[in-house]
Amino acid sequence: MSELPVNIGEARARTESFRIRVILAFFAIYFLWGTTFLGIRIAVEEMPPLFAAGVRFFTAGLALFGFLMLVKGYAKPTREQWRNLALMGLLMFVAEYAPLFWAEKYVPSGVVSVLAATIPIFTMIAEALVVRHERMRRMLVAATLLGFTGVAMLVWPGTQQHFGVIPCLAVLGGSMGWALGSVLSRSLDLPKARPVMAGAIMMLGGGGLLLLSAAFGELHPFPHVSVRGGLALLYLIVIGSLVAFTAYIWLLAHMPASRVASYAYVNPIVAVALGYFAAGELITPRTLVGTLLVVVSVFLTLRGNR
Repeated sequence: MSELPVNIGEARARTESFRIRVILAFFAIYFLWGTTFLGIRIAVEEMPPLFAAGVRFFTAGLALFGFLMLVKGYAKPTREQWRNLALMGLLMFVAEYAPLFWAEKYVPSGVVSVLAATIPIFTMIAEALVVRHERMRRMLVAATLLGFTGVAMLVWPGTQQHFGVIPCLAVLGGSMGWALGSVLSRSLDLPKARPVMAGAIMMLGGGGLLLLSAAFGELHPFPHVSVRGGLALLYLIVIGSLVAFTAYIWLLAHMPASRVASYAYVNPIVAVALGYFAAGELITPRTLVGTLLVVVSVFLTLRGNR
């Protein structure tokens, strides 16, 4: 009988420890991920966009994957799993982040964050049409129309708008690539350990971005990395990838996916506010309305999918 209070105390301690880890993980994907859009803007001001994206993800992925293999002793992926991981890296990092990093040279970071927040909408559409082969529910149709109305308000040329539509469309195309990769990942043979999967996908995706950078001539001559650009890149590697992305993968293993995906309607708010106060990015009434419509659309999409 004397052991019962001890066991109860240990259970309470484990529960409290888990609760704290959940709070910290959500803080990472809500707020730290939201700050990375400004970090990307600073990085691409100082160095070529594909090079910056490639260095970010290849370095973070190599560090995480190497740590798990050499220190933690995780099992290496099989040959088939490597092929599937390469496909995931192509869709979720090359197709997503190549246009996003490039677009941030021309579009405010806050606007890019709102456009990238459409990923859950594209994911739900892909699940309904590609996986389940069924008509979309009315809630999803309404949320999609609402979201793309907000997108149209953001990208439509106006008197106060000083960026083009093509970079915005490129970000949306990248979001479709990430959504497709997310849907396909559920039917592919991938490593069971989520951190191993995350590290390998980042490493392969980052390598693909560096190859793309070389193909576009960004490495001739080799880019000069200033102190400002280097610090921004270091922030993206450590905070944006190793901390926030790892927290995202951990949450997916412990929390409902719809709740984890709620980062998509918090990141834009953080990014728009940070862009305004820290970088002097212009916020017009139309930007605010468009952002609100996209955030509400994502909220309704995730709520309707529960």
